[in-house]
Amino acid sequence: MNTRGRLFVGLLWLGVAGLMATTILVEPGFSASASELARLFVVALALFLAVVYLFDPWNVLSRQPFH
Repeated sequence: MNTRGRLFVGLLWLGVAGLMATTILVEPGFSASASELARLFVVALALFLAVVYLFDPWNVLSRQPFH
């Protein structure tokens, strides 16, 4: 995957994380329901994928193991 494609996909994942983060309504009492925990998991997963696509820390995308 070239740099331009990785940048585009990474920014898309950042957008997904930002959109999902706005839907999390954590109140000061922190009575986390299952849906809030699921949203938090999606935000964490989207941020992880954004880091992988933007920075490629383990050379997963540069190696192209499936090509």
